[in-house]
Amino acid sequence: MNKAIYLTATMVLFSVFSTMAQFDKLKKNIEKKIESTTASSAGFSQEEVGSGLKEALTKGVEKGVSQLSKPDGFFKDLSIKILLPEEASKVESKLRSLGQGKQVDQTIESINRAAEDATVAAKDIFVEAIKGMSINDALSILRGEVNAATAFLDKSSRAKLNSEFEPMMRASLDKVGATKNWTTIFTNYNKLPFVQKVNPNLVSYATGKAIDGLFIQIAKEELNIRQNPSARGTDLLKKVFG
Repeated sequence: MNKAIYLTATMVLFSVFSTMAQFDKLKKNIEKKIESTTASSAGFSQEEVGSGLKEALTKGVEKGVSQLSKPDGFFKDLSIKILLPEEASKVESKLRSLGQGKQVDQTIESINRAAEDATVAAKDIFVEAIKGMSINDALSILRGEVNAATAFLDKSSRAKLNSEFEPMMRASLDKVGATKNWTTIFTNYNKLPFVQKVNPNLVSYATGKAIDGLFIQIAKEELNIRQNPSARGTDLLKKVFG
């Protein structure tokens, strides 16, 4: 009797597992089918999705770069304004307490001016990354979060942007006097008695913050295109994001 029950239970379990496996296979087939037809069922081809996303990204990059490269593009935007690095907070507080706040302010402003000056050169790096986008990338972006396109650009271009943008930033920092201002405030601070000497790498710091600002601005433009029909401009963008 026990043996019969055991055999019956085994057969039932086998049947259940077999049915689950078939269901899982069917589910995967359905998901695969949905994946391949989502674009066409929405009224546009995968090629149109790719073209639309590339157009949207290029549009967002051009507008974002244009905005940040204008006077006060960084300096007057509190969401991306470049301040002194965290490790220099003691430096800033000490110098301001000694009446050298004007020098600190000049340094902060000149770093932001350098970022505005160098930002123009970032557009071509972004556009190159956009051109390399695959159809699968485009589909993932279309179905993704409101910052999916920005995240794609971050992942695909940040390393190159950092390496190619740094020498441009160095030149801009020298051009607008940021390097000189930076050297002055840290030299003055390090001369003070009983302070631990600090001298963060200006070029590396300013480059990183400028790139962060670029991505913040591009994310704003992406959100605008996704949510604001009037920002889409062309028929293709209206069709893909409609």
